[in-house]
Amino acid sequence: MENFWDFSVWGWVILVGVLLASLLFANVLKRRVPFLKNSLVPTSVLGGLTLLLVSEIVRVCTGTPLFDMPLFGGQGMRSLEIITYHALALGFIASSLKKSDKKMTGERAKEVFNTGVTTVSTYLLQAVVGLGITLLIAMFVTDFFGVSGVLLPFGYGQGTGQALNYGTYYETEYGFNGGASFGLAVAAMGFLCASFGGVFYLNVLKRKKKISRTVCFDEKISPDEIQKSGEIPMNGSMDKLTVQIALVLLAYGLTFGVMFLLGMLLPGMKATIYGFNFLIGVLMAMLVKAVLGFLNKKRLVKRVYTNNFLLTRTSNFFFDLMVVAGIAAIRLDVIKDYWWILLILGVVGLVITYAYNLWVSRVLFKKYSDEQFLMMYGMLTGTASTGIILLRELDPDFKTPVADNLVYQNFPAIVFGFPMMLLANLAPEQPILTFIILVAFLLAMNILLFRRQIFCRKKDRALASAENVENTENKE
Repeated sequence: MENFWDFSVWGWVILVGVLLASLLFANVLKRRVPFLKNSLVPTSVLGGLTLLLVSEIVRVCTGTPLFDMPLFGGQGMRSLEIITYHALALGFIASSLKKSDKKMTGERAKEVFNTGVTTVSTYLLQAVVGLGITLLIAMFVTDFFGVSGVLLPFGYGQGTGQALNYGTYYETEYGFNGGASFGLAVAAMGFLCASFGGVFYLNVLKRKKKISRTVCFDEKISPDEIQKSGEIPMNGSMDKLTVQIALVLLAYGLTFGVMFLLGMLLPGMKATIYGFNFLIGVLMAMLVKAVLGFLNKKRLVKRVYTNNFLLTRTSNFFFDLMVVAGIAAIRLDVIKDYWWILLILGVVGLVITYAYNLWVSRVLFKKYSDEQFLMMYGMLTGTASTGIILLRELDPDFKTPVADNLVYQNFPAIVFGFPMMLLANLAPEQPILTFIILVAFLLAMNILLFRRQIFCRKKDRALASAENVENTENKE
C-alpha cells in the first residue's frame, strides 16, 4: 500500500514544480536584468541553464546530481528525459490541431514549398558538416563516437526533443557514452546561437535604418482571436481548455497505438519507431482534425471544438517545458571530455546556418528577404517560437507572408526530411556511405530549391544563342 508521504508519490509533482518555478524565476530575470531584457535568449533556455548550474553545484558538493536526490524520487534525471521526449510530441500535436482558413495561391504555394525545401537543405548542410567534423576528429581521438556530428541538425534544426531521441539511441544501441547529454548540449548551444546571431542581424538592420524598434515582450491579442464565431463557449459545461487538452491527448493515445502496432510488426525497428513519436503524432493530429472537420461539414457536430488561441498556448507550454527539462537533463560530468568538440560544432553550425539561410533568403525571397532570414535562422538554430520572436522584431503585425511560410512549410519539410532521419540510423554502421548519401541528397535538394535559377538561365542562354544564330544568318 502506497504511503502518500513517500517521495515516490511526490517526486514527479516536485520535479514539474521546480521546472515551472525556474521558468518564473527566469522570467523575472528577463524583466529586471537589462542585458537579458534586451537579449533574445528564450525564458525557457534561461530557466534550463539556471537549473543546470544549480544541479552541477549540487553534484560537485554532494556527488549526486540535484534531480537524482531522493526528493525527486531518485530518478529525476531520467524523468527529465521522459518529459522532454513526451513534450516534443505533445507540442507538435497541439500545433497541428490548429485550423487555418487561409487559401493558398499558386505563387504562395511555391514560396511555402521553397521554405520547406530550405528547411531540409539546412538540415542536410548541418548533417554533412557536423558528420564531416566528427569523422575527422575520430581519426585522431581514440574512443570517440565518430558519427556524433549527425546530432547537429537534430539539436539545431529540430530542437531539444529530437536531439535527445537520437542521442539516447546512439547511447543505448551503439555505446556512445553520454550520447543523450551530448545531443541536449548541442540543442542548448543552438538556442544561444539563435539568440546571439539574431541580435547581431537585428543590429545590422538598425544600422541600415531598416528597424528602429526595441525588443518587444508584450503581445496584443484581439477578442476575435480568443473566441471565434461557431466555437464552443469558453466556460461551458466542459471548460474549453480541457477540450483542447483532451483532443491533444486523444491524438497522442492514437500515436501510441500506431507505434505499438508497428513495434510488433517490426520489432527490430522499435527504437526508430518510438523515436518518431512527434511525426506519427502530427499525422494522428491531422486525422483527428480531419474527422472533426468531416463531422462539422455533415452537421453531425454543430460547434467547432478546436480553438487556435488555446492550442497555441498549449503547444507553447509543452515546448517551454521541453526546453527547460532538456537543458536541465544535461550531465556536464559525462560530456566534460567533449567540450571542445561541442564548441567546434556549435560555432561552425552557427556560421553555416547563418550564411546559407541569408543567401537563400536574398535569392529566393527578395520581396521580404530580411524577414524570411530572421524566421528561418531562428527556427533552424532554436525552435519555431524563436523564429517568430526574431520575425516580430521586424514584422510585428505579420504583414509579410513569412509567418504563414513557417506554418505551412511543415508538410514538404516532413516529406523531404524523413529520409535524413533514416540515414541517421544508418550512420553508426556505415558512416562513410552515409556521408556520401547526405552530400548527394544535399546537392539534389539545392537543385530542387534553385530550379528556376538553374533551368531558366539555361533556357534563356539557349534562346539567346538561337537568336544570335538567326541574326547571323539574316545578315549573310
